Amino acid sequence: MDYALAFIITVFGWWFSTGLILYLNHLPTASHRWSMAVLSVIFVFTFFAIGSSSHDTSFSATVIAYAQALIIWGWLEMGYLMGFITGPSKHPCPPNATGWMRFSLALQTSLYHELLVVAVVLAVIARTSGGPNQVTALCCTVLWLMRWSAKLNLFLGVRNFHADWLPKKQRYLISYMSERRVNGLLPISVVLGIGLAWYFFAQSHAGTTEVQITGNLIVGLLLALAVLEHLFLVLPLQDSKLWQWALPDRRRSQLSSDIASKAGHKLS
Repeated sequence: MDYALAFIITVFGWWFSTGLILYLNHLPTASHRWSMAVLSVIFVFTFFAIGSSSHDTSFSATVIAYAQALIIWGWLEMGYLMGFITGPSKHPCPPNATGWMRFSLALQTSLYHELLVVAVVLAVIARTSGGPNQVTALCCTVLWLMRWSAKLNLFLGVRNFHADWLPKKQRYLISYMSERRVNGLLPISVVLGIGLAWYFFAQSHAGTTEVQITGNLIVGLLLALAVLEHLFLVLPLQDSKLWQWALPDRRRSQLSSDIASKAGHKLS
């Protein structure tokens, strides 16, 4: 029963938290400061609470630790997507930029955010060190590494990327994405993700305590969902329908115009 409940909670938390971030990001810009202020207060309380959660090995504490990771990660993502913490550059990629120059320019659009992510995840690891419940730290680490993998794959080129998921003021990021059927990194990302997910599933199966069984299952499921998100980038699937409730209605012509405006990287 705990396995089924942990599965439902993990999948629902991933789906709902993604949708909530999308919904808040697409509210009028005037609301962004309030959204970020409220979540910042929740983030502070959550960060201090993870120290206690890391020493509780019950099923409920394990689930709470997962929710805490989603709150921490949601704060980081909203800070970036709403434009509060991004990077020194907020300009589209020049059409003639290629190779390392293009990568350097892309990095400058999110440099401060990436440094903040590293700092927060390391702070979470330090805050929870020594406790038997490492779900918050592991989930934050998984979200960090798989997010970097997704961003690199978007940079190198994928079939699908949802331009309408970005707020208008962040649309310049589209110019750093490439459109290709697949790139060389994506299979590596998928294989490594599956391998790590399998490892945590095996640890869950071999576990003897509640936190070992449920905690490893949650981390493994989160990795599996991250792999699924990577596959969404290249498979001809309408994954956006999963979060249709979180996005405002947009005309197809507007989306096509946004995609066409990116620096020309044709499907290859």
